[in-house]
Amino acid sequence: MRFTHRDGTTIHLAYCTNVHPAEELGGLLRQLRVFGGGIRAELGVDRLGVGLWLPAPLAAHLADHPDLDQLRDALAINGLEVVTLNAFPYQHFHADSVKRAVYHPDWTDERRLDYTLNCARVLARLLPEDVARGSISTLPLAWREPWSSERRRRAVDLMRQLSERLAALADATGRHIRVGLEPEPGCTVETTDEVIDLLNEVNADHVGLCLDACHLAVGFEDPADSVRRLTEAGIPIVKTQASTALHASAPVDEATRHALSGYAEDRFMHQIRQCGPAGITALDDLPEALNGDRALRGDGAWRVHFHVPIHRHPQPPLVSTRDDLDSTLNALLGGPTALTDHVEVETYTWSVLPKHQRPRDDAELTAGLAGELRWVAQAMRRAGLEPS
Repeated sequence: MRFTHRDGTTIHLAYCTNVHPAEELGGLLRQLRVFGGGIRAELGVDRLGVGLWLPAPLAAHLADHPDLDQLRDALAINGLEVVTLNAFPYQHFHADSVKRAVYHPDWTDERRLDYTLNCARVLARLLPEDVARGSISTLPLAWREPWSSERRRRAVDLMRQLSERLAALADATGRHIRVGLEPEPGCTVETTDEVIDLLNEVNADHVGLCLDACHLAVGFEDPADSVRRLTEAGIPIVKTQASTALHASAPVDEATRHALSGYAEDRFMHQIRQCGPAGITALDDLPEALNGDRALRGDGAWRVHFHVPIHRHPQPPLVSTRDDLDSTLNALLGGPTALTDHVEVETYTWSVLPKHQRPRDDAELTAGLAGELRWVAQAMRRAGLEPS
């Protein structure tokens, strides 16, 4: 789906395929047919954007193999286009337990560089003919532990190598691929200030920020203020992930804690930030916050890193941070100049929602993903964008 900003910039809207578990080409082609084609039909649009997730082995295969032509053909047949990839999860994103494994290998490991470059090579060949720029999101260096000044130097060095290789790819193909680091709670780069500090050390022509609205909200950061500071610092927002977190106003309340327990599950990390009289308190996972040795009493509101469906309300008395998402999109797109041009809906948690909220089949998941895209498209229109 494409929109036009008042300054003439084309804004691309897509949904991220990391919600689907397949990790080989046949499964990916089925995803495009069943979900990509199905969502496009549900929305009644001629062209639908998909933000592909390619596990590392598949990205390496496609980067050097004629099978990439099958992928290009499948996109065309189903009325789909790709301008962005999600290269945060390396592989096995739908294993029984992912948790901190999603942060490995990190940016101190050359495997992360190789994976990201393979994704860039694939994306350069998948971009539509009338699109010169693509984006790739990646993890914000590493999980915070273990960390050291030496590991940081190693990560920054690999990021600089990434920038040089992306420049060479642009020279060779005419396609400009930029990578966006995605700050996340608990990682070495979590806040707006931290990403500004890091990206001042890297070539902004090829490496910038992927702004995830859920992660921003979990940290209780004000979207408009964050976007203003990023803009003043000259940090390019190469990609935005439209996503919402869980919000619990009174986590000390028994009904609230019962509702939260329905979101405590074993596959993904669900980091907690509590905003109380002592400021921001952090814990790494929802089960720990509810029942662990360091369980939080609930002295202030909680934000939970659980990407909940954008267009639906979570189980009361919980709410989502949808207003924060709306504010984020307005800050990025509501002004005289577009501050981002790739927007990706990234709700990968449909299969681990409380049981009564999970889709029962492919048709229900298709309808849910379409509903999210419809809500974001309406928010983009409210910000002044026109469909194109």
